[in-house]
Amino acid sequence: MSLPDAPSPRISDLARSRGPGGVEPSAPADYLAGLNPEQREAVETVDGPVLVLAGAGTGKTRVLTTRLAHILATGRARPWELLAVTFTNKAAREMRERITHLIGPSAEGLRWLGTFHSVAAQILRRYAELVGLKSTFTILDTDDQERVCKQLLEAANLDTKRWTPRSLSGLIDHWKNRGWTPEKLPSTEDFANGKGQSLYAAYQARLVSLNACDFGDLLLHNLTILSKHADIAEEYRRRFRYILVDEYQDTNVAQYLWLRLLTSSTGNVCCVGDDDQSIYGWRGAEVDNILRFERDFPGAKVVRLERNYRSTQHILGAASGLIASNKGRLGKTLWTEDQTGDKVRVRGVWDGEAEARLIADEIETARRQGVGYKDMAVLVRASFQMRAFEERFVLLAVPYTVIGGPRFFERAEIRDAHAYLRLILSEDDDLAFERIVNVPKRGIGDTSVQKVLQIARLSGVSAMAAVRDLLGSDELQARTRTALSNFVRDIDRWRQFAQTSTHWELTETVLEESGYTDMQKADRATGQTRLDNLKELTQSMQAFDSLTAYLEHVSLVMDLDRGDAADSVQIMTLHGAKGLEFPLVFLPGWEEGVFPSQRSIDEKGEKGLEEERRLAYVGVTRAKQDARISFAANRLVYGRWTSQLPSRFVDELPIDHVEAESDTGYYGVTPGMKEAKSRWDEMPTFGSGYSSPGWKRAQSFTAGRSPTDRPARHALIEGDGRLVATADPKAGSGWSKGERVFHQKFGYGHVTGIEGNKLLVAFDKAGEKKVIDTFVEKT
Repeated sequence: MSLPDAPSPRISDLARSRGPGGVEPSAPADYLAGLNPEQREAVETVDGPVLVLAGAGTGKTRVLTTRLAHILATGRARPWELLAVTFTNKAAREMRERITHLIGPSAEGLRWLGTFHSVAAQILRRYAELVGLKSTFTILDTDDQERVCKQLLEAANLDTKRWTPRSLSGLIDHWKNRGWTPEKLPSTEDFANGKGQSLYAAYQARLVSLNACDFGDLLLHNLTILSKHADIAEEYRRRFRYILVDEYQDTNVAQYLWLRLLTSSTGNVCCVGDDDQSIYGWRGAEVDNILRFERDFPGAKVVRLERNYRSTQHILGAASGLIASNKGRLGKTLWTEDQTGDKVRVRGVWDGEAEARLIADEIETARRQGVGYKDMAVLVRASFQMRAFEERFVLLAVPYTVIGGPRFFERAEIRDAHAYLRLILSEDDDLAFERIVNVPKRGIGDTSVQKVLQIARLSGVSAMAAVRDLLGSDELQARTRTALSNFVRDIDRWRQFAQTSTHWELTETVLEESGYTDMQKADRATGQTRLDNLKELTQSMQAFDSLTAYLEHVSLVMDLDRGDAADSVQIMTLHGAKGLEFPLVFLPGWEEGVFPSQRSIDEKGEKGLEEERRLAYVGVTRAKQDARISFAANRLVYGRWTSQLPSRFVDELPIDHVEAESDTGYYGVTPGMKEAKSRWDEMPTFGSGYSSPGWKRAQSFTAGRSPTDRPARHALIEGDGRLVATADPKAGSGWSKGERVFHQKFGYGHVTGIEGNKLLVAFDKAGEKKVIDTFVEKT
């Protein structure tokens, strides 16, 4: 008996609505193709708590986006039931674009995909009245926060030179990152001899009167709302069926508490991070958050991504050996199928200038070999190290870009334009009023402005409301009243114009009619540059639906998207390099006190040292093909010459993955050079020395061997930064008169006299000098 023919599909069946993402649960999961076994496990383990330990270059972003796509494609949740948070707008934007590519337009429904602060801002706008704000609150930037702090310090009759607004602002931000409101501030936290708590409370009250909050408040107010209103917390826990967190190792206490309040009883939370790349402790990040994940979520699944797709095996071996010295880590070992590539090169040089010459020369050599300038980066621990490289690059006409300079939105002209827009949007914004009421000059002096602000505070109204009242009185001079009247009339007219125009047209109109554009045109020195910036500002605004959305974006954005840079060498700090990669990476300044930073060790002890080591790990793993580490025997630090010891991190690198070479003259001892005893020999404890595996290997390597047995090149690095060599008249000499030599400082010359291990050399440009023979090379 034959089976009846299957009925033809109906048009309505073909056109019916699909599941989230437009993909049937039974449809082939093409988006899973190409994942390695560990990545696939991280993607498909969707129920219950999951910690994905993703090493550098292991495809973390792909796992995170594919996991989101998998949850949507299999119908486990709809787009608005997913909470996905990361740290930067750039990362959130990239995540959204990748998901859209995987599952189609339905990814646009991911309204809860963004940074911690942008998601928290959405929640706060809905429940602003529960913390004394209106839903139209403004978000203050750092400059505005410091101005509020200055007002409070002056009102408390405190010396603002001793107790600076910046220090108070920074301390309040620290307290908020810890999740502390004024009433919960520990007694151990203080400022201005016991006035910290009262100033903090006054600061919070002032922000409420301004209908404003700062960055820290976005999360702090969320904590207040969610902890005091169980029904609201439960509403969001029901809504967010799945929570995904990127860069979990960088979360601070407030972010951690916020996530715990939003995590449902099902525990469907997935945190992706790398404890070995937690390098932002100085701004509140707590590496302990990721280390205690399994205690916070019993039964959690831990997936380790260890296969690296970025770097060569020598680079990974060096980095893994280095980070293994840290005790506070969950542990993983990176590996790759790429067994090619050179060892990590470690080079010792005489001073910072020699280091700059070395790196500049190697950059030019790499350029001639076909490596683009943009494929090379110089990563430094501190900004003072940049000067020598910049000067050398300018001298050699090597194009370079310093990453991390003044940001676009921090420029004065941009702040002024934003202040106008903020005041148009909200008359309660007294900080915006104070900034631009006399910019351009309108004849409204500082005394008049302060009088208006004082009357506004005493009356409990905004500055704009106080001005309207004062215009009908004789409290101010007639000339000042006229100027203020014109200013109020302009603001009212622009607010009305905003109802019928786009926000970028409004901005152009305000800049023209206020006289701000003419003021810049009159400045022949920098006016044109500022006008170009304002033009860029109005163009960038067109990507946003409303003025409110634009101003919120500006407040939340963490860094300026510079787009594709020209073909230039990138110079930046190690902190700024996280997340980036380059074929060739130079890592200068690996010296004790510089890297690891002495300040970090002094302030945080072993915890600070471990973060410094994680920073070194991040630096090495930025290299795809070639990593080159260097250190100097002498360093000009903040105007003073200091003798340097190689960083302990140098000796912690596994010797099997390193090629070491010296130009300093104080290690790899040769005949005629007195063996220097390391200062670490008498300092076995943590506070002053170290006892790493690499150091022990170095000690065993030299034990029982005479100086003549040790190689002059490619030797293990050891020595003392104060004693680099001594004159030994009994030492044998392998030199003869007339030999051509090269000295790092004096250049080329020829030997004219020999006294033991001291040479008299007639240098071509520096004249006749007496030098130790280990400081010169035969040519």
